[in-house]
Amino acid sequence: VSDITYIATREGWLYLAVIVDLFSRKIVGWKLNERMTASLVCDTLDDAARIRRPPRSLVFHSDRGSQYASRAFRRRLWRDRMRQSMSRRGNCWDNAVAESFFATLKKELVRNRVFATRAQAYSEIFEYIEVFYNRQRAHSLLSYQAPDAFEDCFDKKKVA
Repeated sequence: VSDITYIATREGWLYLAVIVDLFSRKIVGWKLNERMTASLVCDTLDDAARIRRPPRSLVFHSDRGSQYASRAFRRRLWRDRMRQSMSRRGNCWDNAVAESFFATLKKELVRNRVFATRAQAYSEIFEYIEVFYNRQRAHSLLSYQAPDAFEDCFDKKKVA
């Protein structure tokens, strides 16, 4: 599931696009950009697909934002053999997992502050997602494990 949110800096807005794996709640792709364009979500998907190598027919869910409805984004999904799923108009519940991540990020890191620079925002968001959220932050849904630890449990079971 994917969505975009706004991050305030004194240099102007940054837009954060994330892709969340619904199985493990891991942030498998994310990008920050000064503009909220189709290339933001395309680049996020490219990174996630390169790292995760998703299976064919993976269902990619988002809202009906113009970025996700763009021809460029739909071509990327087709190239990677993913199926697109979009919320019905005015239905925010389908995107609840991504919205929940943004609420957590803003409660635990942003806290209504404005970052001094875009570079500072990038650095702190990188640290939050890559070091804390994916590797350390416990989730009740995952038996109080971090996303990486939860995935590791399943990888070890596949090997055994």
